[in-house]
Amino acid sequence: MIIAIAITFVLGYFTIAMEGPLKVNKAATALVTASLCWSLFAVLSGDSNRVAEKLTSQLGSVSGILFFLLGAMTIVELIDANDGFYLITKRIKTTDKKKLVWLVAFITFFLSSILDNLTTTIVLVSLLRKIISDKQERLMFAALVVIAANAGGPSLPIGDVTTTMLWIGDRSLHTPSSCKPFYPAL
Repeated sequence: MIIAIAITFVLGYFTIAMEGPLKVNKAATALVTASLCWSLFAVLSGDSNRVAEKLTSQLGSVSGILFFLLGAMTIVELIDANDGFYLITKRIKTTDKKKLVWLVAFITFFLSSILDNLTTTIVLVSLLRKIISDKQERLMFAALVVIAANAGGPSLPIGDVTTTMLWIGDRSLHTPSSCKPFYPAL
């Protein structure tokens, strides 16, 4: 069973990695791969209660992520609908790319301690779409945003939301017991 699921996963991962040459949508490939892995687990496991328990647990985790993303995107859309990005972009007067890099990194670094890293990334990438028209240049800035958001929160005294929640929950930051694997325990 483990070998069959592992082979399916590796083939799916390879197909996702080769999206360009194969001309296959990676989201569709990921969904098909996940469905096949779960189907193999359900058929080959033989224990329907265990399968139902694992599937329910994993669907709950995925649902939590989706609800979080819906909330983050709602924040972004509210900011955009109320011209919040315009208020920020009109204050950014520099055309010098070096200054813009430092400004975006600085904003992202400190914003990530207030918001979650993912929300910060979504907000800043939406802001970059208003500032930078060239797609390649925007991708470079988006990479900077991801790095700055991940570096910012944990390095500040109050930490990012996840670090704070782990600390409040009295869990060790080195071995968080609340972390569950994203795959079924086989």
